[in-house]
Amino acid sequence: MSKVVNLSGLAVALLLAGCQAVNTTSGGAVGVERKQYMFSMLSAEQVNQMYAQSYQQTLSEASSKGVLDKTSNNAKRLQAVAARLIPQAPRFRPDAANWQWEVNLIKSPELNANCGPGGKIIFYSGIIEKLKLTDDEIAAIMGHEMAHALREHSREAMSKAYGIQMARQGAGALLGLGEGGMALADTVVQYSLTLPNSRANENEADLIGLELAARAGYNPNAAISLWQKMEAAGGGAPPEFMSTHPSSSSRIASLQAAIPKVMPLYEQARAGR
Repeated sequence: MSKVVNLSGLAVALLLAGCQAVNTTSGGAVGVERKQYMFSMLSAEQVNQMYAQSYQQTLSEASSKGVLDKTSNNAKRLQAVAARLIPQAPRFRPDAANWQWEVNLIKSPELNANCGPGGKIIFYSGIIEKLKLTDDEIAAIMGHEMAHALREHSREAMSKAYGIQMARQGAGALLGLGEGGMALADTVVQYSLTLPNSRANENEADLIGLELAARAGYNPNAAISLWQKMEAAGGGAPPEFMSTHPSSSSRIASLQAAIPKVMPLYEQARAGR
């Protein structure tokens, strides 16, 4: 048991040794203030550039297959929502005003959407059509995904991967673990580093996304109806402790607690439109 504890501590020590503390965003009205650690030799610019290349490849492949949707009503709805949300991003980090934001819709039954580093947004038509999303609910999803990019959760995950690899190699050398012990090392490091922070990242994206949508004049309560729809569509989910995402019930409870913080922003935005 002592080797397991030592390994967890070693992972943290090696991770922090190669990383630097950063403040990716301001806390906003929702108060997201968690300190983040990024691998010092992996810059935001590098990650943004890598993802931009991957994003363009995805769009190129979708276009060649005839599934890149630029003209449908849903594509136009996405552009309209983005036009209101993106100007709110600099409130959390001023440099986001200089990002090359893009929003695209791909025809696919997937219930999915994402915003990669540097502001590259993709929605899949399935999530809009199957969940019958309102514009407010689209804004809740888009705000959530934008928040992941603003908080640089991808770079944070990549930094953790460096720490995990360092911990795995260091543990094997220092503790003399065999193949079975290395498998245990992988498990301990994964659950001591990766999962808790991944769940924290999701909560941060929920809260910042809620504020982005509210500031853009979209009803914060749509985040609740969205996750209720997600819960109904998802059926059975894995136990929350073993999942990288909070369960729908805890997610909804967290959002409900935060709505009073952003409702004045929503009302102000609506009054100004």
